[in-house]
Amino acid sequence: MKKTIGIMGVIALSLLTASVQAQTWEAQKNPTVDSIAAKYKDKVVAAPVPITTDQVFPVIGKYESSTNPEAAVITISLDEQNKGVAWIDGLPQGRIKAMLRRSPAVYKIPAQKTEEGKDVAEGTLIFDKETNTLSICLGKEYNVENPSAAFTAPPAEEVVVKTTKSKTKVKKETAPKPWMYTATKIANTTAMTQ
Repeated sequence: MKKTIGIMGVIALSLLTASVQAQTWEAQKNPTVDSIAAKYKDKVVAAPVPITTDQVFPVIGKYESSTNPEAAVITISLDEQNKGVAWIDGLPQGRIKAMLRRSPAVYKIPAQKTEEGKDVAEGTLIFDKETNTLSICLGKEYNVENPSAAFTAPPAEEVVVKTTKSKTKVKKETAPKPWMYTATKIANTTAMTQ
C-alpha cells in the first residue's frame, strides 16, 4: 500500500510538472502581441522629468541689485507651513511677507509691521522668468486686475484747496513716493566632480 501511494505521488508530480511546462507562453512569438506593439512602436514617449520646487515657485532664490545699494543682495524663501507665502530678507525695511496671487510669480505684499518695528506699506512683487528680473514696489496698493501697474509712473494730480479768503489757492499734493527695487537673480552654479 505504501508503494502504491508513493508511485501515485510520483505520477501526480510528473503530471503537474508537465502541465506547468505546457503553459509557458512567449510574447515575442504571439501574433496578437506583435500587431499591438507595431501600432505603438513609434509613439513611445519618455517619462517626464519631475518638477522641482524652483520651477513651481521661480521667485525663490538670491537677487543682486546694482541700482539699490541699501539692499544690494536679498533672499526670497518659502514659508515652511504655507507655500503661498514668501519671505523677503535683506530689504532696508526688514524681513517682509509676500502672498502669492498669480502663479507662478506675482505676489501681493500686505501692509505689515516688521520684527524690527518698521511699518511697511502695501506693495507688489513680480518676477519675470524670461529676464530673471525681480521688481518690488512698496507704497502703492496691489492692483488685482493689473499688478504691473504699480511699476508705472502715475499722472501728477492737482488738488484745489479753497480758503476762507476770496482767493483760491492751487496746491499740488503728491502722494508719498513709492519705494522701488529691481534686481537680477543670482544663478545657482554647482561644481561637478568628474
